[in-house]
Amino acid sequence: MTSSPSSLNIALGFLLVASIASPPRAAVDALGSPSTAAVVSGTSTVCGIVAGQPTQRIECYQNDRLFSVEPNTSFEAISGGSTFFCGLLSGGSAVLCWDTAATSFPPKRIYYSDTVKLTDLTVGDDHVCALEVDTSIARCWRGERKGSKFPSPPEEWGFRAITSGSGYTCGILKNNSRVVCWGHNAAGAEIQGQYGNLTMSTLVAGVSHACGLASDGTLVCKGNNDHGQSVVPFNSAFEFSGIALGANFSCAVRRTNGLVICWGGETNRFEYDSDLVESVSFETIVAGSDVICGLITWNLTMTCWGPGLSDNSSYNLGSDLPLGMIIPGPCVKTLCTMCGTYPNSNTLCHGSGAICISCQVELPIPLPLPPVESPPSQNLQPPSRPGRSLNRLSLAFLIVGSVGVFAGACTILYCLWAGVCGYFGKKMNDSEQVQQEVPEASLDSSANVDPSAQHSRSVSYKGQSSGSLNRDISGSWSSKGTDKTEVFSLSELVAATNSFSPENKIGSGSFGAVYIGKLADGRLVAIKRGETYMRTKKVQEKESAFGSELALLSRLNHKHLVGLVGFCQDEDERLLVYDYMSNGSLHDHLHNTEAIGASNEILNSWKLRIKVALDAARGVEYLHNYAVPPIIHRDIKSSNILLDSNWTARVSDFGLSLMGPESDQEYVSSKAVGTVGYIDPEYYVMNVLTTKSDVYGLGVVLLELLTGKRSVFRNEDGSGPTGLVEYMRPRILAGELSMVLDRRAEPPSTNEARAVELVAHTAIRCVSLEGKERPDMTKVVTDLERANSLCEGSHSSFTNPTFPISSE
Repeated sequence: MTSSPSSLNIALGFLLVASIASPPRAAVDALGSPSTAAVVSGTSTVCGIVAGQPTQRIECYQNDRLFSVEPNTSFEAISGGSTFFCGLLSGGSAVLCWDTAATSFPPKRIYYSDTVKLTDLTVGDDHVCALEVDTSIARCWRGERKGSKFPSPPEEWGFRAITSGSGYTCGILKNNSRVVCWGHNAAGAEIQGQYGNLTMSTLVAGVSHACGLASDGTLVCKGNNDHGQSVVPFNSAFEFSGIALGANFSCAVRRTNGLVICWGGETNRFEYDSDLVESVSFETIVAGSDVICGLITWNLTMTCWGPGLSDNSSYNLGSDLPLGMIIPGPCVKTLCTMCGTYPNSNTLCHGSGAICISCQVELPIPLPLPPVESPPSQNLQPPSRPGRSLNRLSLAFLIVGSVGVFAGACTILYCLWAGVCGYFGKKMNDSEQVQQEVPEASLDSSANVDPSAQHSRSVSYKGQSSGSLNRDISGSWSSKGTDKTEVFSLSELVAATNSFSPENKIGSGSFGAVYIGKLADGRLVAIKRGETYMRTKKVQEKESAFGSELALLSRLNHKHLVGLVGFCQDEDERLLVYDYMSNGSLHDHLHNTEAIGASNEILNSWKLRIKVALDAARGVEYLHNYAVPPIIHRDIKSSNILLDSNWTARVSDFGLSLMGPESDQEYVSSKAVGTVGYIDPEYYVMNVLTTKSDVYGLGVVLLELLTGKRSVFRNEDGSGPTGLVEYMRPRILAGELSMVLDRRAEPPSTNEARAVELVAHTAIRCVSLEGKERPDMTKVVTDLERANSLCEGSHSSFTNPTFPISSE
């Protein structure tokens, strides 16, 4: 894929940073929460704010009829109830509602003010609420029951966000992040009581239950649980982004890939988990009482599913609704701040504003639309279903998709030809023991193994008890492979981790939780266990990550890569066993000092910080230059840099890694993945992956080591979120490095000051927006070796540092 310099420069203007978990607008959408789409279950109506039009008007689909809603003006959010929906005008000056049971959907204005603007519009089954922008006071309208309208809460209750269910509204208080509810329905009081003192980042309501992300990133559901709708089937920190709730079900969007998982329902646990959308990535989802609709990532069209569709011709299960493209967020006139601008934003808003990227927390993100140069026509209808005409944007998608398929086929053929697909080779008998030679040095976690090291020690593979895997992974990974992988039984690993007890859990990886374990022979290991609570048809992502790590680490052996000890596959269980890194992750040492404790050598020593940076760079350099074929990690970040007992840094978590080209040509990926705040903006926007994407991630890690700040952080005055790259680049280039260095470390000596300056300028080159401006990993290693030599007190020709170092 190529691009002209002008279009590339425009594309690289889209900043990719993570956020704090409390963005100005709710990060999740559901029945009664603001979104750019809405479902009105009582009249089988789906509405959305259309993209690519002069105004961001509303279009609805009901009874096989598509029509525009008056007035033809711009809206920033809509929300649906039982028989009506409401919209908030762009800018927040007015709220209009439409009765979907009426023939022509006549608009009714329920609020207008030139001075008091609103946000966070929510609609319950029959009432409407919103927040005042300046005061955070909640106002409510409609919802008359027993002679009284739905009440507004006391004005002293300031809210960060609100959401409405059937006869109640709940909100997150601004001062302490706790949940309070009010209204006619006792369900609200039950929800508030169950949340108790929990602090929440986001909250959405269903008919009689509510779900949201707690401050630690876990999904918490409270309220009615008659159908299991409040029992989250699996729940890791920051596992989910979008959430939608109906009468007796809950659904959530996986952050890593945009896939939707649902639970609850009348008939069984996965009643709303339709096979027709199981591999579809969604930007956001919304729900009615018995139906769920999602905005598809790749073409921004709506599709709906659920039991409420069975006898209704208004929806075509699993097919895109004929609403055209729907904007993924409101078009705003102001500049987007640190969360960045949505790709293709100018086209989607027809030049009348920009869509700000919804802020998330340091986790992998799905790829939105690639940029296009020409605005869509007034009749823009993305294809993907039979019988629809192709337009220019759709044709672009088709071409790119075809190239991706061709590249994928070539990769598979190369894989088979080179013999690197041995993981899928012949089966072993249950009782078979295969002798494999591994280097003696591989048994020592601190040994620096040369890529060309010869085999010199024999290790037996243990027979698998289930016989479900028992594949021969001893195939010819490469002529320089170092197969040392043991096969463990599930019972061995259960015993090693005390039945995977919460006390043994030490973190999470690309496809599951990580536990510390002690094997029968006394070895301490880290065991990554894949999620076991998904349906059989939902395990592709876990299988991919498991297979990727197993295939790559089985043939790699380097001092600065985490060593793979073995694996286990038993029925639906997928486990990988690694060398235990006793000093945890770099991320924890820099940003989670309470967990690490008072003895934190990383914080106190510039010399050790630079050594850790050099170790990590050497590990990435090995992947790029010495692995055959080369490997692109795709998720270099401080939490994936682990420290052993000797403070040697090792790169970990290869679940997203890909084998790259033999030469420095472009490697085109079918989908950009990585962690927001670390992901290469060029890769994210242009969908072109090279080794320079890893260089960008390492550059962010270098900035973390220098400042002690997260890749995205809030300023001391509470403002933000702020991206570390955007924060540091102007300060370093202006010679103000001393003002932003981490004060938790001792002031650097003269040589250390020179080393720190060298690291800073290396980091800034690494995070250049364009990959061609970044150094390769060999150059990065060379620069960090020079910095490390300075810290060791070696003589150098470096000039004096250009910034003064103070202890203030």
